[in-house]
Amino acid sequence: MAEAADFQGTSASPARRWLRRTGALLTGAPLLAGLLQLPAATPADAAGQESLQAAASAGSVSVAVDSLTPSAPSEGDTVTVSGTVTNNGKQTVTGAHVDLQVGPPLETRSSIDTLAKKSDDLQGPSGEKVGGKYTEKYAKLTPGVAEPFSISVPADKLDLGRDGVYQLAVSLSGETSAQPWDQVLGIQRTFLPWQPEEADTKTKTTFLWPLVSSAHMAAETGSNEQQTPVFRDDELAKEISPGGRLDQMVSLGKGLDVTWVVDPDLLASVDAMTRSYQVRGADGSTTPGRNQEVAKHWLAELQQAVTGEEVAALPFGDPDLASLAHTGTNVTGSLGHLKEATDVADETVDTILHVKPSTDFVWPVDGAVDPSIVKVATSAGADKVITRSDSLQDNLSYTPSAARPIGGGTTAVVADSRMSTAFQGDLTKASASTLAVQRFLAQSLTLGLQTGKQRSVVVAPQRMPSVSQAQAMAEALGALQGGNWSESQDLTAATKAKPDPSANTRVPSASAYPSALRKQELPRAAFEQIARTQGKLDKFKVILTRQSRVVTPFGRAMNREMSTSWRGRGVAAVGYRDGIESYLNGLIDGVKLIQKSETKLSGRSAMIPVTVQNNLVQGVEHLELRLTSKNPTRLKIGGDAYDEQRVAVNGGHAQSVKFTTSANANGRAEVVAQLYTEDGQKYGAPVTFDVKVTEVTPTVMLVIGGGVLLLVLAGFRMYTHRKRAAAREAAEDDTAEATDETDGSHDREDAPQNPESSGARLKEEDGADAEADASEQPSDPAPDTAAESADPSGTGERVDR
Repeated sequence: MAEAADFQGTSASPARRWLRRTGALLTGAPLLAGLLQLPAATPADAAGQESLQAAASAGSVSVAVDSLTPSAPSEGDTVTVSGTVTNNGKQTVTGAHVDLQVGPPLETRSSIDTLAKKSDDLQGPSGEKVGGKYTEKYAKLTPGVAEPFSISVPADKLDLGRDGVYQLAVSLSGETSAQPWDQVLGIQRTFLPWQPEEADTKTKTTFLWPLVSSAHMAAETGSNEQQTPVFRDDELAKEISPGGRLDQMVSLGKGLDVTWVVDPDLLASVDAMTRSYQVRGADGSTTPGRNQEVAKHWLAELQQAVTGEEVAALPFGDPDLASLAHTGTNVTGSLGHLKEATDVADETVDTILHVKPSTDFVWPVDGAVDPSIVKVATSAGADKVITRSDSLQDNLSYTPSAARPIGGGTTAVVADSRMSTAFQGDLTKASASTLAVQRFLAQSLTLGLQTGKQRSVVVAPQRMPSVSQAQAMAEALGALQGGNWSESQDLTAATKAKPDPSANTRVPSASAYPSALRKQELPRAAFEQIARTQGKLDKFKVILTRQSRVVTPFGRAMNREMSTSWRGRGVAAVGYRDGIESYLNGLIDGVKLIQKSETKLSGRSAMIPVTVQNNLVQGVEHLELRLTSKNPTRLKIGGDAYDEQRVAVNGGHAQSVKFTTSANANGRAEVVAQLYTEDGQKYGAPVTFDVKVTEVTPTVMLVIGGGVLLLVLAGFRMYTHRKRAAAREAAEDDTAEATDETDGSHDREDAPQNPESSGARLKEEDGADAEADASEQPSDPAPDTAAESADPSGTGERVDR
């Protein structure tokens, strides 16, 4: 299709064309005469001439246009162009002067692209010099030295005619000792939009203002009631601090009529920073975060900025839809994470910003789509896909409105690719920023002049603009909103605009998806690891008494694992996923069985204790502990091969569970202890130990019999001793009686009147001995159940009988 078809009904007047052609002939006559006098170039000189031409096209003097104000002048304005000229050659330039040159209107949007690519080419068209006093002269330009310039000229002196985009060139001319004649040594071209009066039909422009960052929060939280969050680094604080990228996005966007596109994860992260939080250092240690006031200030500024403006919320964590569509859908459960991320977005934005966001938009990377991406986007509930015109292309001579149906009740919002990519690249230099602004405005005005019909245009810039890019965007948007050919419109209104019947509604095939973008996608292994982490979380959460303390932070962390921000950062993405899974593994291992050594069983039955340790902050329940005998013919557990009991352990405690066992034969029996969840799934690693069974043996009986014999002998000895003592006492009494009879009858009155007195004395002695024996008996044995301990059982541990 002809290039001029991009711009209908805008041909130059015959008189103006004749003047331009005549001027070109007169200007080229001396040059042609000089060329005719030169000898023909030999083949040997061809390569050298090509090198000279290449060097000449760049120019020995660089011209930088740092400022052009106003960006879109009107009648009565004075246009001021400022910048610097730098002599990059080795020779001093004398008689130098800077001139402004105005070229004819650029008829098409593609001609703007062409000129932008060759903005400093000496061989390209440059237009007519304004001349007169609107020039700046230098006696000389020293090599390597930058000299400033600033030229102000009334708009009516620029000879601007009808509405359109004009080429504005700033050229540096002079002479050197090697070439002692006046010539153009450097040039810089830019664009000058000219729409001095209000357009009859204004273009409705929607500009998306993205607030998106990378993942900063981990799944780890503190053990306190508030669950103090842990940040992977302190980079987010730098972004929201004064002068930071996100600080600039808020302050610059506050005065503009834009649609804010927000990742809820960013809001949740900054909101977490307004309270107590921890920051993990490179060595793995954590330190208290100290940017609470910065976070509070940024959120307050954002709340003011979005008041009265539309806010579109992306799914939480800004998931990579293309990666999900191309590799994630092959892994079970991946789409479930996208649905969760969409569901939580509304509540997060509403809670923090106090505005009701639009949640039916999705934004694939660079607006590139194919059927699988659209299918994934709509599976999460979104029915509006923000794409770009270099993906969903139109074969038209004009730019149609953004919204168009693509089937299944889904609307494609096709952003203009030229305007959306205008602010990419390094814009830290003022000259690069100025060229980007003027190019954006030129594309916008040319688009509006294509037809007499009103159209809705959407601009979707890069997701995370740098500070310099954001500043250029704000400058361009301010000039556009203050111009005469465009009016602002929010994103929802743009989707409701009447679709152009000639616009393309066919989504490009998968083969058309850019290979450069496909190379940056998350691999299948990433989604497999996310699924593995989710599986572990599902088994873990069922035993918790307060599931939300674990499910919520891990759920949001897995949303971040799928983030678009990991593109081009594969190593960092793997590190983040590994960190999440490793932390979950640590929590799972916090509930475990304590290792046991060999257990001895003396007798046919006993109680075997098994200890469950809970190192978590919260309690666990819904667990069953099963003790299984590998040799039930020798050792039975609870009368069978195994027995199981319910387990509930408070946070930070251990619980011993006792099992009844019975032995049928001597020897060793292997026993396995295993925790299970209520649904029969194994939990944690098993603990295996041996039980040594020893029954009552003849040797033991001999020992017991010997003890009984000793007791009998001791009793017999006591009996004989007492019998002998009684006999001696009786003999002494008989001797005394005989003596008394010899001495006389008067002594008979002193004989004992109570013949049982000696026996009474014997009984008193026996009672005293018994009392003494009783005082020496050992007390009742202390309980053999020690305090709960997480230490492994000792070697040769014995069990309760």
